[in-house]
Amino acid sequence: MSILIKGGRVIDPANGIDKVCDIYVKDGQIKKVSENIDNQADRVINAEGKWVMPGLIDLHVHFREPGFERKETIRTGSRAAAMGGFTTVCCMPNTNPVTDNDIIVEFIKLKAQRAGIVHVLPIGSISKGMQGEELSDIGKMASAGICALSEDGKSVLNAALMKNAMRYASMFKLPIFDHCEDPSLTGKGQMNAGEQSAFMGLGGISNDSEEVIVARDMILAESTHTPIHLCHISTKGSVTLIKQAKERGVKVTSEATPHHFTLCDEDITDYDANYKMAPPLRSKADRQAIKEALRDGIIEVISTDHAPHHIDEKNCEFQQALNGIIGLETSFPLAKTELVDGGYLTPTGLVEKMSYNPAKILGDGRGTLSVGAAADITIADPDCEYIIDVEDMVSKAKNTPFGGRTVKGKILYTIVDGYIMVDNGVLMKK
Repeated sequence: MSILIKGGRVIDPANGIDKVCDIYVKDGQIKKVSENIDNQADRVINAEGKWVMPGLIDLHVHFREPGFERKETIRTGSRAAAMGGFTTVCCMPNTNPVTDNDIIVEFIKLKAQRAGIVHVLPIGSISKGMQGEELSDIGKMASAGICALSEDGKSVLNAALMKNAMRYASMFKLPIFDHCEDPSLTGKGQMNAGEQSAFMGLGGISNDSEEVIVARDMILAESTHTPIHLCHISTKGSVTLIKQAKERGVKVTSEATPHHFTLCDEDITDYDANYKMAPPLRSKADRQAIKEALRDGIIEVISTDHAPHHIDEKNCEFQQALNGIIGLETSFPLAKTELVDGGYLTPTGLVEKMSYNPAKILGDGRGTLSVGAAADITIADPDCEYIIDVEDMVSKAKNTPFGGRTVKGKILYTIVDGYIMVDNGVLMKK
């Protein structure tokens, strides 16, 4: 199949391109990127006034399969990813059974291949059963095709085990995606510690519950000379620690979620459990620090932490509800509205954080519109204003606080390996 994308604003940070031109795709590859391409094509897409970007990449999603298919499956999660403009996603290992061996890795890859929608890259757990006691068989998982190691959902509290995991990660050239949370400080907290938690009578979670693990694991990364990627950073203190570590030469990258740069604890007013997440929504000052860190390049990546739950796990008392929200279908419009329209990022800066920088962390050649690259392409209308309708979402879960919110920036086309998965806003695979 051949596709000719005409007259779009091509934004490709990998090649320093931000200009109006055409892209010609054939046999799953990008063949030409230039002005006035006149090749014949099976499909011509008029992209005038639209952004044409390398396919978006999410380093942090939970597709729940195997074990929690009532929340989400690899297929339904892949459909949501495509609708959100993502061509590649990385699945966290807190499944049941845990993704701690090559058999589960192969299972996830096979299910994703059968779905045939987006690239799904499994992440292996650092420890067996995510128990923090014994390292998983990292070598076998690496051979089976994991893209990273993580214990997301909790931290590895045994510092010696974490240090040893970093050494193994370096051996197999795997990044570690680090969930930073000390449960002894989190305790039974339900939301950010502050005036709002006191007013609502909910247990507070202090900023240092995140920052103490951020500091510890960057020290371990420095001592082992291992790259480390810090997940869903939420506090001003963490930003300061990361900035200082970078100045020392520590190989650290980090990510922020749309909910942490869009919302704060003051938005929690009526015990709606769709506002409950880990880390929790922080203060206005923390939210501002996250935006500025994205602007200044201290935080390099925007990830969703897409965390689907069954309605029964959210439609209950705030204290009993599980943490997390879905995010794949709202990530781009929230980032465009809050960060680009808000003056924190240029369009190129946004594409860097949602495609180019994640690709660099994975180190697999994605995140580019270079000639010869796989034709993973996302096209969006940056000026399309609309109201987020939860019922229109294709994710199996609906747990989001963003329903009814007005945003700008709509995904129109998602092209994966040269195949159109979302065509003018319509999902092609059911």
